Amino acid sequence: MASLIGDVPLGARTAPSRVLFGPHETNLGRGRAFSERHVAYYRRRAEGGAGVVVTEIASVHDSDWPYERAPLAADCGHGWADVVTACRPLGTLVLAGLGHAGSQGSSAYSQQALWAPSRVPDVASRELPLELDEAQIGAVVAGFAAATGVAVESDVDGVEVNAGQFSLLRQFLSGLTNQRGDRWGEDKATLLREVLTAVRRELGDRVLGLRLSCDELAPWAGITPDHAAEHVKGLAGMIDYLAVVRGSAMGTSATRPDLHTEPGFTIDLCRAMRAVAGFPVVLQGSVVDPGQAQWALDDGVADLVEMTRAQIADPDLVAKVRAGTPVRPCTLDNARCLVRDNRNPLVSCSVEPRSGHETTDPPIEPAVPHDGRALVVGGGPAGLEAARVLALRGYRVRLAERSAELGGALRLAALAGGRARLGTFADWLIAQVGQLGVDVHLGTEVTGFADAPEAVVLATGSKPGLRGYRTAPGAQVVGYHEFYAGGASLPDGPVVVFDPVGGPIGVGTAELAAAGGRPVALLTQDHVVGTLLAITGDLADANRRVQQAGVTPHKSSLLREVHSGHAVLENRFTGKRIEIECALLIDCGHRLPDHTLDHPGAIRAGDCVAPRTVHDAVLEGRRAALALASRTPAAVAR
Repeated sequence: MASLIGDVPLGARTAPSRVLFGPHETNLGRGRAFSERHVAYYRRRAEGGAGVVVTEIASVHDSDWPYERAPLAADCGHGWADVVTACRPLGTLVLAGLGHAGSQGSSAYSQQALWAPSRVPDVASRELPLELDEAQIGAVVAGFAAATGVAVESDVDGVEVNAGQFSLLRQFLSGLTNQRGDRWGEDKATLLREVLTAVRRELGDRVLGLRLSCDELAPWAGITPDHAAEHVKGLAGMIDYLAVVRGSAMGTSATRPDLHTEPGFTIDLCRAMRAVAGFPVVLQGSVVDPGQAQWALDDGVADLVEMTRAQIADPDLVAKVRAGTPVRPCTLDNARCLVRDNRNPLVSCSVEPRSGHETTDPPIEPAVPHDGRALVVGGGPAGLEAARVLALRGYRVRLAERSAELGGALRLAALAGGRARLGTFADWLIAQVGQLGVDVHLGTEVTGFADAPEAVVLATGSKPGLRGYRTAPGAQVVGYHEFYAGGASLPDGPVVVFDPVGGPIGVGTAELAAAGGRPVALLTQDHVVGTLLAITGDLADANRRVQQAGVTPHKSSLLREVHSGHAVLENRFTGKRIEIECALLIDCGHRLPDHTLDHPGAIRAGDCVAPRTVHDAVLEGRRAALALASRTPAAVAR
């Protein structure tokens, strides 16, 4: 029986575990080259036991510049070599990701027309690409060969060719985008075969992997599982492994959906491809639980498992599985690890903010522990992380939480529609502080600081924000915190969810309220519901879910008045006002920091600084603990 943490042969190489860290955008580059940030990022996963690291996909030709810091293979030689030097002593195989985004790229940086098999506008950008001629197709093949040559000179263990969701090679394979009448269209796999042949010629016996979209979820013209199975059969003797993915430009959330999609969503697809493949197959599809990964190996679904987001959340995943210790859970919220947007954020993680910042953020565990007392006020994510880090630094920590349970706003967020996975991180934090001996006091309201220790963290959360609308006598209005905490019950009449933020809370609250069978309206000033969900890839899916739940959206609307039985809305463009039925209004607007407590020398963290995200709370809780630890003299190692 194959073990997730056991080694696995790939071609002429052997990986030390069956866990793959897959290619993904990071924005860690300097220009279009790999940087020291990439090296530290990949080394950290190798230290944690990753069997295979596939680096961020590098463009094989200068016609392809899909995002500002997208690597260009011609500029990546030194960076690849540095990654190999960092990871090989740890046993991890390093593969260079190679690809061309085709019509799914961007002309904003290259200032050239996008390349594509046919003149079919990309469904996301709506940009019309040029149709490649024979010379340009030859340049693509030569580009893959030249990029492989650079990778070989860098001494990588192999390459992975991208024919997945965002790729020119997939576009040639698909009837959605390949409408040619020549040999490149009659046999749509021709370009893929020629590319793989050229790559193998340069690669020799090093590992050749292929990332292949095996279901575009568009059966009227796209790649179907049956089409993919025929392609896979034809790859015998050409590749050393196949990473099975799904999706096309038709549905960009198909490959890396957020927590609303169940982990392991490609299990059946992967099983079908493995049945016809004569080489190892990799399962990809939001697999973040080592137990599910091991089950997939035991049940014959795959030979390796890609656990990319799981290893962003916990770089030590494989090492912890080997040691039998709990893994920090990935919440699959995509809030910090999906970075292909116009803000150019660095890759990171809501639950592990050091990810992507390995060169600047210090490790938690100290060389020499401290010996002292610490008080943390507040048991939400910021307070729990502060308590955890202080305890790891050797402090005797007391944590006071005024409510009857730990978890704070994270517990409440997990109650929103489809977001229960957030609760797994709260459970992990609570278990950690328990194992570290933190002295937890629930139902304890701190009002003063007599006999306070030298280290104090205030993580007291938030309070209701200002309301920019008139509330008439008799109107029932509650904030979403109070609603989720059980402070309000749904009346028999219609519910109006007011969402001036456009994030996950408004949509999730509307879904949850609608699940009770009552009429629900969702009010937003934006053109679409949940506009900020574009960042996490959930925008289209969220609007679909809201409609399917029967929620009535009121877009481009401002809330002006709430009365007993109705609310007054105003169109933000025309100024026209309407009344809608409203027995209860749930306000999902911004909250304000709770500054009820203050103490000289204390450090605030999380929502009591400014109510924001889980990532911000965890990061600030950690920083507060580390800052306090740096103030007090280190004890002699005990």
